Amino acid sequence: MSEREYVLGGADYRGYVRIHEVTPGLVLLRGDAAVQALALAELGLAVPAQRRMIAAGGRMAGWMAPDEILLVLPVAEVAAVLARLALALVGRHHLLADISDSRVVLRLEGPRWREVLAKAVPVDLAPAVFGAGELRRAPAGQVPVAFWTEGDDAVLIAMRSVAGYVFDLLSVLARPGAEVGLFD
Repeated sequence: MSEREYVLGGADYRGYVRIHEVTPGLVLLRGDAAVQALALAELGLAVPAQRRMIAAGGRMAGWMAPDEILLVLPVAEVAAVLARLALALVGRHHLLADISDSRVVLRLEGPRWREVLAKAVPVDLAPAVFGAGELRRAPAGQVPVAFWTEGDDAVLIAMRSVAGYVFDLLSVLARPGAEVGLFD
């Protein structure tokens, strides 16, 4: 598989922050610290620290829980990475799953993305607290999401079943005139 379909049809909202759907490959890795280290070394990645997202070679690994790592990579690599990791982890208790189609991935672009996201989640998003490579899981409105910084932007993932709700929530919060100057 070299492409995946958009959950929201490529939704793109341009308020005082741009919110648009993107379609990376997502792989869930569950296992103990030894499994995580072995699997990530196979991909040229280190095990991320708690609440961190790290990147190398066009791939990213994020700490989701003590036994859970999220891999973000090009869709075209998902099948090969799953096969490679399954082979490397033979005989070890683990779970590998392509979760790409069960999640929506939204990118928040613009200098005020922190403000929009701060209106939705109970997390301190001040630049001194939530900096480069930070990753959090929290409720956005009524549903769980995970989000991280990526360059000057933020990326947010949520379950496919709540994709429309999350997109609409963020779009309302980013509408022109809704600015509050939280991080100015």
